[in-house]
Amino acid sequence: MQTIEMNKKAVVLLKQWDPFQEGEHAYDTEIADVVTKLHEVDHPADLAKCIRDAYEHTHDMWIPLEKCMDISYKLIAIKYKANSIVQY
Repeated sequence: MQTIEMNKKAVVLLKQWDPFQEGEHAYDTEIADVVTKLHEVDHPADLAKCIRDAYEHTHDMWIPLEKCMDISYKLIAIKYKANSIVQY
């Protein structure tokens, strides 16, 4: 999987997440921030904190870290799948 495809899959996943039930188009800025962080962060807990910070900052609403952990594991899985090279 190429980086572009990884980014697309991450965006689709984040649009479906909708933590504040505001519709998938309400989070474009946050999604861009999270996808950028996904390239920099390898641990789900670290990514979850980045996700929480991005969404809370923009919406001024508290979000439980556990919700962010769920999505961060899925995003890290997409990242590792994109970076895996299987040779036979």
